[in-house]
Formats: sequence, C-alpha cells, structure tokens
Amino acid sequence: MSKAQAVRRIGILGGTFDPVHIGHLRSALEVAEFMGLEEMRLLPNARPPHRDTPQVAAEDRLAMVRGAVQGVERLSVDARELERDKPSYTIDTLESVRAELGAADQLFLVLGWDAFCGLPGWHRWEELLQHCHILVLQRPDADVEPPDELRNLLAARSESDPTAMSGPAGSISFVWQTPLAVSATQIRQLLASGRSVRFLVPDAVLAYIEAHELYRAPN
Repeated sequence: MSKAQAVRRIGILGGTFDPVHIGHLRSALEVAEFMGLEEMRLLPNARPPHRDTPQVAAEDRLAMVRGAVQGVERLSVDARELERDKPSYTIDTLESVRAELGAADQLFLVLGWDAFCGLPGWHRWEELLQHCHILVLQRPDADVEPPDELRNLLAARSESDPTAMSGPAGSISFVWQTPLAVSATQIRQLLASGRSVRFLVPDAVLAYIEAHELYRAPN
C-alpha cells in the first residue's frame, strides 16, 4: 500500500505591492512561520476592482516582489493575476490555485482587517470559504467595524485558535502581526519628494526603484 501523501499548507497574500515594503514582507513571514506553512505566496494584483489603479506597471511591481522574496525561505511569488486580461477577482484566483492542489491540502487567504471588513463588496464573496480558510491580520489600531453579514459569518465559521483550523477550507481565524507604521502610500510620497525610503523597503526593491526611476514626481 502506498504511503499517504502529506497535506500541504499554502498561504496567499495578495496586494498591489506598489511598491512591496517591509510591512508586507514581515506579515507574510510571521504568518508563514506561525502557521507552519510550506509556502506563502505573494500575489500581485493586476487590476484590483476595489483599489485605485497602481501607479507603476505590473511588470515593475512583479519584479520588485520577486527581488524582495529572493532567497527568503517560505516566501514565493505567484504571478497568475498579472497574466489575466480582466479584473483580478479573488474568487477566480482561489479556484485556480485550488485546482492545482490536492483535495486535502489546506489553502489560507491572508487579509488585513480593513480588507476583511469589506468582503461583502467582493465578487462572489460568499463562495470564498469553499476554497480556503481566511486568516485575518490583527493590529491594535483597527477602527473599522465589520458589517452584519460578516458578524453572522464569524459566528458560524470562526476558529479561536488559527493553528487548529482543520480540513482544506471553511474557517476564519485571527493572527497577530507586528505593527509596523509603514505604507505604500507613504513610500510613494517620500520618493516623489526626493527623500530616502531606505529601510522601509528591501535593498533589492530600493535598487530597482532607483534603477528604473520609479515614483518620481513629474517634472
């Protein structure tokens, strides 16, 4: 009799990554280690329906994320949304990733608190938990209240211990993240004003930004 195949545990952290910064990377790594994930995939969004249009091209954002995670154990890049010629709906991505995994493999979608509270506005949001578990990043300054639809979902699907989430999909839990007061908006503003963003982004990202003269104020 063949030996049973081990269950894989894969995480997905999506974002425009415009640009990717230490806040994204630290959250991804902390969740991957805490949850014992085999892989945490950073997934750049192409045309996110609920976000402003990214300031730089998709190929630049992808190159920066690839540079940021190079050589970092557990972290990888998934470029599938950039290969679509249509809006980036999370449900489509989850269906695509799930089709590549085994039936018993666990898939975790990592969301910030604000994004989680906005779930009822997402395309086919009620179907997300058919394909994944949801991990919500907790931070001390969160001030957005979840709508009633999410309160009901939490009552039915919440798991107090994220490491106890069982099965391939279907539960919601919360994980703590180290609060880092850094944002892509802040970084773009600093760069536009000619100021340094060293130590806010990885060295590889800074080198790419400087080499390609990204985020500079128009002359």
